Amino acid sequence: MAYEVDGTPEVGIVDKDGVFIDRINLNSEEAEQGVASVIALQASGETLETDGVRRRLAEVRLRAPLPHPKRNIFCVGKNYYEHAEEFASSGFDSSAVSGSVPKAPIIFSKVPQCVSPPGAPIPVDERVSSAIDYEAELAVIIGRRGRAISKETALDYVWGYTIINDVTARDLQGRHSQWLIGKSQDGFCPMGPLAVTADDFDLGGAKLRCLVNGELRQEASTGQLIFDVPTLIETLSAGITLLPGDIIATGTPAGVGIGFDPPRYLKPGDEVRVEIEGIGVLENKVAAYGEVKTHYAAA
Repeated sequence: MAYEVDGTPEVGIVDKDGVFIDRINLNSEEAEQGVASVIALQASGETLETDGVRRRLAEVRLRAPLPHPKRNIFCVGKNYYEHAEEFASSGFDSSAVSGSVPKAPIIFSKVPQCVSPPGAPIPVDERVSSAIDYEAELAVIIGRRGRAISKETALDYVWGYTIINDVTARDLQGRHSQWLIGKSQDGFCPMGPLAVTADDFDLGGAKLRCLVNGELRQEASTGQLIFDVPTLIETLSAGITLLPGDIIATGTPAGVGIGFDPPRYLKPGDEVRVEIEGIGVLENKVAAYGEVKTHYAAA
């Protein structure tokens, strides 16, 4: 996991009980890149070593596992059946040309700079959008370089998994008939709390839930994807070389705000909790942009 102590970034291995972190021996530049440095070192064949420093998880400040992705985050739209139906009927779906369920994966992206850590505010800037929605998602972290990867070998290229909240400005999504702007606003990709290695995660049946102010909104299993992780990797790598540290957000289940009548958008003061069994809990509070703008950029 990536974290900081007194403002200094570190990367460590969490014990099975989730109590202690053993720090990995990285220099300051490597630690700043979070788990991406671990993935890069392992991809080059190097052995990870801890340096003897052990910290309590409860006493550190969490960072996003990959705080500075090298490339845009690959994202998948409409990848759970019930969500595909609720979104197609919402009036905001520019991809609904031949029914609600896609015949092939719908791929879009989020810019790297929208990644934020657990606990960071999700900003609502009403000068830009007042239709902010949540989307709980499992994210795949690529561990090996590859192109033209088959479904049969795809999981060999996966380093691990984490959680993201694919926050979306629905009005921007509809207005521009594409998804990058509405998905890439500052603070629109909370990530964490941990990155779990592939051998420690039940890809076929982990429970996923999202709660807003304690109210259950989304609940599904990672085994219910329309297009499974091997299919997504095969699709993306057919003409794009995937690199260690690439991130693929696999889609969100039904229960997003746009699926209600009327829609139930996020507002300042709301608390969003995303849970994925085997990874942990990602919590972020919503705040007015004017109150938190220095967290993201001067304006």
